[in-house]
Amino acid sequence: MEREEIMNVLGKFDLEMTMLAKQEEERQRSTINIIASENFASPLSTCLEGGIWANKNAEGYPGKRFVAGCELVDRVENLAIERLKELFQCEYANVQAMSATVGNVAIMNAVLKPGDTILSMELSHGGHLSHGASFHYSGKTFNAIHYGVNRETEQIDMDEVRRLAIEHKPKMIICGTSSYPRLIDYAAFSEIAKSVGAVFFVDLAHNVGLVAAGAIPSPVPYADIVSSSTHKTFRGPRGGGIILCKKELAGKIDRALFPGLQGAAKMDMIAARAVLFKECMTKEFKRYGKQVIANAVALANGCLAEGLRLVAGGTETHLVVVDVTNLIPTGKQAEEVLASIGIICNKNGIPFDSQPLTLASGIRIGSPFMTTRGMKEKEMFQVGTLVGQALRYYNDAGVLDNIRKKVADLAARYPLFADEWMPKAN
Repeated sequence: MEREEIMNVLGKFDLEMTMLAKQEEERQRSTINIIASENFASPLSTCLEGGIWANKNAEGYPGKRFVAGCELVDRVENLAIERLKELFQCEYANVQAMSATVGNVAIMNAVLKPGDTILSMELSHGGHLSHGASFHYSGKTFNAIHYGVNRETEQIDMDEVRRLAIEHKPKMIICGTSSYPRLIDYAAFSEIAKSVGAVFFVDLAHNVGLVAAGAIPSPVPYADIVSSSTHKTFRGPRGGGIILCKKELAGKIDRALFPGLQGAAKMDMIAARAVLFKECMTKEFKRYGKQVIANAVALANGCLAEGLRLVAGGTETHLVVVDVTNLIPTGKQAEEVLASIGIICNKNGIPFDSQPLTLASGIRIGSPFMTTRGMKEKEMFQVGTLVGQALRYYNDAGVLDNIRKKVADLAARYPLFADEWMPKAN
């Protein structure tokens, strides 16, 4: 059956699920999504999800499977690997991780022993939970020491990184963030790691698409290992992780992922990623990456124009962290007010936050999703001003109703995936 026929059958068989899917599509169309970690995935890559490759068990690696009938899936996985190596100019790649966090755990298990010391960014300063947060597997298994940002600049304090590395002699230094808006000095991190004999690991999940597009510098020349998810700025399907590494670490990392952590790879997702990697080599995607950054700067400037304070003074990437407390008491309230008018974001702690993370003093916003839909700088600046106005008048129902109408009118102008980003056929 064709897809349209299948959807008709599904509508008759499971009306409840069909209606939920339609409602979610309408929600995405009718709102302005500025969650920095979300994007609308490329139709070229997602069209393979759940397709013919989903039926094949392919436990193991190409040429070393534990089941028969893998001649074609071996070609699919090898194609994904070779494209990824070409895209990032790396020595080795693994495309089997079911998520970036699973990949991160595999990386740590591959090169560390339980109790080894790791040095990573403090979660409350913009780091990620899989880099040694106390409640996460990584924090429970390894001795995590954290660096942070300078209180005045709110940017990574490299002097602190160097001091902590010399003091604690970590086996691994992790450089990766989930809410840090500035570029990272990978060369400086690499130099520090080498000086103490540490493995240098970069979690590139947020900025990966910007690197793939050539819009910001790459960590690959400096890092021993790089990991990433396949959505966010990558603009691919969720539920996948990639690992790039030096050749000498390849065997350890492969074994740590399979059979050490997970079973058979999901081949339809690997096929989808292979298409994604080719798409990232196109001129359309390179333009997209640059537009994401330009739009993030415009979004930040719109917020700034309405009196909001930007953490770290602004952005050089796709995301902006905004201190909302001069207009509204908490980030949680800000998230709720904005959602009520059709602007979707998430509450977020800020460095040295005086409020608990359940309330937070900030919001994290970004440009990937709306850039995919076709917005440019003028509209993104307007979105930033609407954010500020809504937070300033959060108790005024009349003002909020007027802003809600503007948001709806603006969202209605754009498709979920703009034609301009679709690669042209060869």
